[in-house]
Amino acid sequence: MGRAKGTPISRRGLMCGGTCSVLTLMLSGCTQPRTDASAAKPVTGSTFAFDTYCTFVVYGDDTAPARLADACAHFGTLFDLYDEKSDIARINAAAGEPVRVHADTVDLLLAAKTYCEQADGLFDVTIGAVSTLWDFTEGVRPAPEAIADALPHVDWRCIEIDEEALTVRLADPQAKLDLGGIAKGYVADRLCDLLRDETSATGAVLSLGGNIALFGEKPNGEPWETGVRDPNEPGGDTVVGTARVQGGSLVTSGLYERVFEQDGVTYWHILDPRTGEPVQTDVASVTVLSPSSTVADALSTTLFVAGSRHGAEIADALEDTAAYFILQDGRTVESTRWQELTNFSSQMGR
Repeated sequence: MGRAKGTPISRRGLMCGGTCSVLTLMLSGCTQPRTDASAAKPVTGSTFAFDTYCTFVVYGDDTAPARLADACAHFGTLFDLYDEKSDIARINAAAGEPVRVHADTVDLLLAAKTYCEQADGLFDVTIGAVSTLWDFTEGVRPAPEAIADALPHVDWRCIEIDEEALTVRLADPQAKLDLGGIAKGYVADRLCDLLRDETSATGAVLSLGGNIALFGEKPNGEPWETGVRDPNEPGGDTVVGTARVQGGSLVTSGLYERVFEQDGVTYWHILDPRTGEPVQTDVASVTVLSPSSTVADALSTTLFVAGSRHGAEIADALEDTAAYFILQDGRTVESTRWQELTNFSSQMGR
């Protein structure tokens, strides 16, 4: 899908995949903290990667933010669609020849293929054949003929991976990968792995644009609080409600982060892989909660393309997963387990 999360892909770097920066961390409103070592004030850090600001709030290890920033830089060099030296750009430029890549790239593409198969056409990481024709920064809409020519090359089945040799080949030489709809979620999961395996951190909130990943426990034992912002005010501070969760990942996709108008028509950056055009949907934003940020990232775009009714059904079919839709007409729709898993308090009228 041509991205929409947080900060969608731009020509400068890795597409944000379908995620809008409409999630905001809330650290206030806590009960009296414990007095043990884990209740110490957190250390914070930030970096710019994947064409968005990434911020880290970590309890229990003052060195962790710097290590997280280094990891973000590493993944950025692998997955940046517009960096000709990245693994993804080299695969796209290879015209059907196998390309040796980093093990992390193989790992992400294996996960992406699995998810594409499950998404039944609603999500496809070979959307790059079409998404690279659009430019939502400069307001460029490709000719319908160009989209029609590129669309047959959107098919994730052409991705061939040799895990032992660490090579990737696109069997269709005109296919192009665009991992904007899944890469930030994958990175967030790997950052949590880093905290668990290589640091003494006891809890953390990682924000990669519109992707929030929660690690460990909050020092006072309370749930983590994450505000869902109004998609009609993506750069503002208006919060439509607050989710309270013990862990997992919250990812939001929305229409309003990257749009342009041409000849009286508004185009947004979330593309339907079945048409190559901005998706026709009743949804203004959808927030997904999942134990896996990789799944939450890809699923948020999938549900956006599916629309609120079918999207809620998809979320209900997945264990420990829930979704919250804000519709273009201002109404909201919740999947069956949204309240159960988030204890969500809405500030919007029903």
